[in-house]
Amino acid sequence: MGKSLVIVESPAKAKTINKFLGKDFNVLASVGHIKDLPKSKLGIEVDNGFEPHYELIKGKTATVRELKKAGKSADRIFLAPDPDREGEAIAWHIAEEIDKKKEKTFRVLFNEITEKAVKEAIGHPIELDQHKYEAQQARRVLDRLVGYQVSPILWDKVRRGLSAGRVQSVAVRIICDREREIQAFVPREYWSVSARLETLKGAAFTAKLAKKDGRKLEIDNEADTKAALAELEGASYRVAEVETRETRRNPAAPFTTSKLQQEAARKLGYTAKKTMMLAQQLYEGVELGNEGPVGLISYMRTDSTRISGEAVTAARAFIKEKYGAEYLPKSPNVYKSKKKSQDAHEAIRPTYFQYPPEAVKAHLSRDQWRLYQLIWNRFIACQMTHAVMDQTRAQIAARGYTFSASGSTLKFPGFMAVYIEGQDVEEEKEERLPALKKDEDLKLLGLDPAQHFTQPPPRFTEASLVKELEEKGIGRPSTYAAILSTIQDREYVVKDNKQLKPTELGFTVTDMLIQSFPGILDVEFTAHMEEELDMIEEGRTEWRETMKEFYGPFRESLERAKKEMKNIKAEEVPTDIACEKCGSMMVIKWGRKGKFLACSAYPECKNTKDFTIGEDGKVKPVEKTAEATDTPCPTCGKNMVVKSGRFGRFLACPDYPSCKTTMSLSTGIPCPNQDGGMLVERRTKRGRVFFSCSKYPSCTYATWELPKQD
Repeated sequence: MGKSLVIVESPAKAKTINKFLGKDFNVLASVGHIKDLPKSKLGIEVDNGFEPHYELIKGKTATVRELKKAGKSADRIFLAPDPDREGEAIAWHIAEEIDKKKEKTFRVLFNEITEKAVKEAIGHPIELDQHKYEAQQARRVLDRLVGYQVSPILWDKVRRGLSAGRVQSVAVRIICDREREIQAFVPREYWSVSARLETLKGAAFTAKLAKKDGRKLEIDNEADTKAALAELEGASYRVAEVETRETRRNPAAPFTTSKLQQEAARKLGYTAKKTMMLAQQLYEGVELGNEGPVGLISYMRTDSTRISGEAVTAARAFIKEKYGAEYLPKSPNVYKSKKKSQDAHEAIRPTYFQYPPEAVKAHLSRDQWRLYQLIWNRFIACQMTHAVMDQTRAQIAARGYTFSASGSTLKFPGFMAVYIEGQDVEEEKEERLPALKKDEDLKLLGLDPAQHFTQPPPRFTEASLVKELEEKGIGRPSTYAAILSTIQDREYVVKDNKQLKPTELGFTVTDMLIQSFPGILDVEFTAHMEEELDMIEEGRTEWRETMKEFYGPFRESLERAKKEMKNIKAEEVPTDIACEKCGSMMVIKWGRKGKFLACSAYPECKNTKDFTIGEDGKVKPVEKTAEATDTPCPTCGKNMVVKSGRFGRFLACPDYPSCKTTMSLSTGIPCPNQDGGMLVERRTKRGRVFFSCSKYPSCTYATWELPKQD
């Protein structure tokens, strides 16, 4: 009897599974997708039912040849890519290549890579899911239709290399809309008055002015503040009312994909892309010494908070042993998934409870361990008892005015002994109040007036944008990381101190797309398309009908945009600035890096300048200056200067054009390959800075971020 063949996506996953199945199984990896739409053309027959034309991905020929050879000699073929739409598409394309009739091919699904889960899946194989595959195909076709037909219009009207995306463009719009809210925001002045008080026993606390004559008091200027302070001059203070009540705080649900990305951004500072990369590694298996590769967490792309009974039982046993019976609720905590949740997978959780974070720390990278610890703590906490607090509120009376003070005391930590969920906006911390009694007299230590101004809505961070996308139904768990990476890579958005800010390019492209493609840029329309994809997966609608419904209005918008979309690339805005080289007037044009000043006599005069807009609204040229260095020119000996060019900064002789010697700009950091080269600064065609070895092409080392020196 021949061996059975198991095919997964990654070598790491193959290695982990191989140790469970033994000599009767051959486990191979496809290394991701083997087929995709062609890069050089649309690849979709729009007038033939939107038929897609897939082709083998470049570099996958040898992999497919190996899979075919192994499949030919195997009695059974088990396709075990990830249990989501992308995994289903990978499985479907592999089946088409190695067993077109699907006579001996089966699909296996598991939510975690453990021996029990893998063997159970192999023992209960299922058929390939055509509806799930068609849902993935519909998304791929939709995204290709938008990307490959809108992007060329942007190349023609704005600049080459730009891209539009069905979901990414909506994400950029959300960020642009928030930025315009911030720009339009008018701050409002308001004042607060805090009373520093002390009990007769010497315990100090603070209360804030809240009411006058029993009515809520809002002070919006300094004059009214001074009037209130004058009326309070010499007043006596007493406790008018004290209320203490017990409150409970429940633990947060176990992680879904979006919640994991949000918490990893808040607590660890990880990007969504980094979080998913690390989670993938923890899921597929990491080497734990003599035990070999172990999958430490369940599948990391999920929008469900469901937990298996077996995992709950194991968690409860762990909690009772480590923390004690008082930390264990009488019955397991159950969390409801959102209405739109597909609920196909469990929440993200540890797979083995004999591997707490400290036990595996030595085998994980620092980043892997920190994410694993986050997942572990969140899951353990979700099955613990609630926290119990005493919440005290006191009202302090003083000559017709009422001050309010509140504080809390933790009586029993419950789940908070392990984990507390982070917040996008930092909560105001409550102080602990001393014991207060009604009608108790208090001593005033001082009154502190303070001026404040209302704040605009905050800019999005990666965490809060993921939250916004999820709440509005834009994208799905598997797409958030890609969305965030793409909008930054395309330079539509930049990250400034964790905040996402639209660039001038982002604003410009968004406004043009809204005008020409209002449907695609509409948040509700995009959310509706996600629901349509879900319906395709559930078999409730036919994917070609969805494409047809979308493409009719879209095609009309395309034709209109080609004719009517503003061509800012050809626009020239006149200025009153004269070109110092030929005397012609300068104009504002749009280029690869945004707006710049150019001579109107181009191409006879190619003079260009950067510019700024002053507070008076006038255009002001920015002179380009060369930065001097102490590096001598190897040709003439003069100290070279730093200049900027098409591929980044470089060293040039100051005697140009008499001496045209140039050199790469060294960072002073040796190449990690230890070949004697130094890392030098370079720039991609899209303008992104990277660092590579000065001995290129003999050394091909390159990195986006400079390695840290000891």
